[in-house]
Amino acid sequence: MKKMKKGWKIVLIAVGVFAVVEIAALGWFGIGPLRFIHDMKMNSLPGNKAEYSFDQIIPLENSPLAGKKIAVLGSSVVFGAASQQDAVAEYLSARFGCDYTKEAVSGTTLVDNGANSYVQRLQTRLDPNAQYDLFVCQLSTNDASKKLPLGEIADGTELNDFDTTTVTGAIEYIIVYARETWDCPVVFFTGSRYDSEEYAAMVTRLHELEGKYGIGVLDLWTSDDFNAISDADRALYMNDNIHPTRAGYRDWWGPELEKQLLAYWENQA
Repeated sequence: MKKMKKGWKIVLIAVGVFAVVEIAALGWFGIGPLRFIHDMKMNSLPGNKAEYSFDQIIPLENSPLAGKKIAVLGSSVVFGAASQQDAVAEYLSARFGCDYTKEAVSGTTLVDNGANSYVQRLQTRLDPNAQYDLFVCQLSTNDASKKLPLGEIADGTELNDFDTTTVTGAIEYIIVYARETWDCPVVFFTGSRYDSEEYAAMVTRLHELEGKYGIGVLDLWTSDDFNAISDADRALYMNDNIHPTRAGYRDWWGPELEKQLLAYWENQA
């Protein structure tokens, strides 16, 4: 009996240790009650130093988006998972003088595979009665990482024409839903280049949909010149292959997104 009790104690201790390690591991990735571990790690990155604060962004003179309202939909890149939550929406707001609504959940996909998908959050978490002047959507890297099906471009342009269980169908649904709901221009932006055939295919498909719908595509992927940064700059600008630091958003991604968005906006006038 004593041996049995001792055995159970060892099992309980082992389970407890495993649980603590598991919770700590989740905290390292910003999940659960110990997510402060992730926050501390991100705060220590060179690219997140105070000198890269978005407070130092100088507003654009005569901004065509001044006073306008934008919605930004995405996953961890829009959330700012490696940049103290300063990301694309915050950059555009600081630079253009516009108000923003940010709908971002880390790890989520364009493909409709649950309540946190882009499609369902678009439907349930963004106010259909809001008055948005611009809708901005991230081309999620999570679909590529999870190797979700690319799908085919639909023949039609109605919401029920799209297979939202594929990347292409989800993108088409988002475009049409945003236009029908808010009657505003729609732009998608890509991430900078990293080693992913799946994401490269998604960027190509996005440009094909640009031709079908006349959306804006803010492309950080394709340009060799844009992506040809030094190893030192990459270490400063990026936490990993996908997630920028504050310096990365402010001094690398942001100015290029701004340039491409201004060119698109002028063509809408």
